[in-house]
Amino acid sequence: MKVCVIGDGLVSLTLASILIKKDISVDIFCNKKNILYDQSRTLGISKSNIDYFNKEIINIKKISWEIKKIKIFTEKNNKNELLKFDNKNNQIFSIIRNYNLQKLLLKNLKKSKLIKFKNNFDIDRNKYKLVISSDPTHPFMKNFFSKRIEKDYNSYAYTSMITHKKIKNNTAFQNFTKNGPLAFLPLSESKTSIVYSIKSIKKKSIFEMNDLVKKYNPIYSIKNIDNWNSFKLKSSSLRNYYHDNVLAFGDLLHKIHPLAGQGFNMSLRDIKLLSDLINKKINLGLDLDEAICEEFQKRSKSNNFIFLSGIDWIYELFNLESKISLNLLNKSINFIGSNKVVNTFLKNFADNGIRY
Repeated sequence: MKVCVIGDGLVSLTLASILIKKDISVDIFCNKKNILYDQSRTLGISKSNIDYFNKEIINIKKISWEIKKIKIFTEKNNKNELLKFDNKNNQIFSIIRNYNLQKLLLKNLKKSKLIKFKNNFDIDRNKYKLVISSDPTHPFMKNFFSKRIEKDYNSYAYTSMITHKKIKNNTAFQNFTKNGPLAFLPLSESKTSIVYSIKSIKKKSIFEMNDLVKKYNPIYSIKNIDNWNSFKLKSSSLRNYYHDNVLAFGDLLHKIHPLAGQGFNMSLRDIKLLSDLINKKINLGLDLDEAICEEFQKRSKSNNFIFLSGIDWIYELFNLESKISLNLLNKSINFIGSNKVVNTFLKNFADNGIRY
């Protein structure tokens, strides 16, 4: 069996790593040869997805940093946390540099005789049992996927890295400032990643960004702030997940606001489901075909949309807090967050999404 994977981003490389473990040949089509991510970009992976990665794909313990607490603040409650998630000093999620994960996956894939990297745009989908794409920019996709539900946040996401004095650095901080959500995500004892989603149609300068980080700095003795990178923020969800044997995946399938760090986690849950569907076919001695795409859409579409909408609701809730003058919303959120049942539900929601 042979499958075509379009794109060489993290989702495509992770999916290809799963497929070759099933003895499926994979052709990976990408625009340019193995371009590595900017080293300032990071991603958060939930505890359940970390366990899945280590067991089913490749061990990433050496390149990940465990987060054991999350503290959430708002502009009007900048000194005392509004919400707190603490898993009794156990891991809640991990932070990984995109660059390091992509490098590790590429190194592992290049060892396999089942993998071929191709750098052209001409794809004959009839040569493959399945064509799976996570690259929304590839010309081949324009023929099949255009209808989507989109939301423009009129915001830019800014990412950077700070170097600071060594501390016990296992607590992530999220501050819903008047400009937008700002996250401090530990990478080591002396390095912390920053993701700041700012509501603005104009880009901020380096000096403005540095001043904002210093203003909302929760605990760090900052030595240096790296260069800033930025990208426009939109959420989106395809109306149809597949066309014949062509299946959309990753960023092509859905994009989500980065405030909760759930974009890659959503794709990992999609990979788990698709892997299970392929296993069932193989165990029954059946060939891979369009039926897998149909079943994948049936079982994942509504759950993905609900999860995406839930993250958007959280964004709008805290966005409302920054606009109103009363502290009623603050008190309500604080009350909800202190409820053990609700707190556990929110942690499970972030860790596992909506179970299929």
